Amino acid sequence: MLITPNRTNLNKIVILNPKGGCGKTTLSTNLASYYATRGPVPAVMDCDPQGSTMAWIERRPVSLPAIHGIAAYKRTMQATRSWQLRVPNETTNLIVDSPASLTSDDLREVTRDSSSILVPVLPSSIDIHAASRCIADLLLVAKVDRRDRKLAVVANRTRKNTKSFQKLMRFLDSLGIPIIAVLRDSQNFVHAAEEGIGICEMQPYKVRKDIVEIEKIVTWLDGWQERRYKSAESSLIEQAPNVTVFRKPGVSSG
Repeated sequence: MLITPNRTNLNKIVILNPKGGCGKTTLSTNLASYYATRGPVPAVMDCDPQGSTMAWIERRPVSLPAIHGIAAYKRTMQATRSWQLRVPNETTNLIVDSPASLTSDDLREVTRDSSSILVPVLPSSIDIHAASRCIADLLLVAKVDRRDRKLAVVANRTRKNTKSFQKLMRFLDSLGIPIIAVLRDSQNFVHAAEEGIGICEMQPYKVRKDIVEIEKIVTWLDGWQERRYKSAESSLIEQAPNVTVFRKPGVSSG
């Protein structure tokens, strides 16, 4: 079972899509590097048995801001599970890179106590179909409430002015879930992954367009506490009893 600390200042960001190859690790590593540059030290919990995120952290130059890696896919007899999955006290952003082929129980577990859920989607018919099932499972199986406003979509590896991109955007528009960024099909992400860095740590003139989209995602993620507050406020209003208005005798109600 995934154990995450019950802290009011911790933004648990789950990157989720059971379809493999949709860019979960790319999104996780670039968000981690952005938060590391900004501080404090972020944590990445790699739940995928392939261990791609942990391998990226191992390639990361020691001269760059630190990122705390948690290999959740590993089991060890030398430490308790809670110790293995510990999150540093100074961490305020925990990024969970989820595995592919999640069972219903896994889906509920990985999204439990999440404050933000991002679903990366690629512009292909297969990926669009997989994303529709993923989002349906989040709403129906994991019981993610739309009113909590913690679910968002990121269009990934897109090429504008193509039929596949237009099809993807029509599909995303139909979901009623916010599309917070559109990431290009850019070699910048490939080069960054190979070097153990994020695009925010590359030469600015090379990644200007890509950084703009990453910052859109971070801006949405940074609003998690405000979204939670508004969701709680809306629930209180919905649960409030009807108020009876008493009128003075002889005053018409119109």
